[in-house]
Amino acid sequence: MLFMAYCTDDPQKPDLRAATRPAHVDWLQANGDTIKVAGPWLGEDGEIPAGSLLILEGESPAAMRAFLAGDPYAKAGLFSDVVLHPWRWVIGAPGQS
Repeated sequence: MLFMAYCTDDPQKPDLRAATRPAHVDWLQANGDTIKVAGPWLGEDGEIPAGSLLILEGESPAAMRAFLAGDPYAKAGLFSDVVLHPWRWVIGAPGQS
C-alpha cells in the first residue's frame, strides 16, 4: 500500500534542515525500496523549503510511522507536524501506458 507523508518544518528551527540534510539524503538513498518519491515542499516564496513530502510503500500506517521516525530530520526534531495518509497513484504511475 502507498502512503503520503506531509511533514512540516518547525519554523523555530530554520537552520536544522541544512545541518541534517546530508544524513537525511543518505537515509533517503538507503531506503529506495520504501521511498518512492521524496522532496521538499516550498514556502510562499517558492525558494525556501518549509517541509517534506514523501510517497512511501509499506504494509500499514503504524509501520510507516515507525519508518518515518528513523528519518534524520525526524530524529533531530525538525518537524512540527507529520500527516500520514494512504495514497493512490493515478497519473504517472510506473507501468502506465
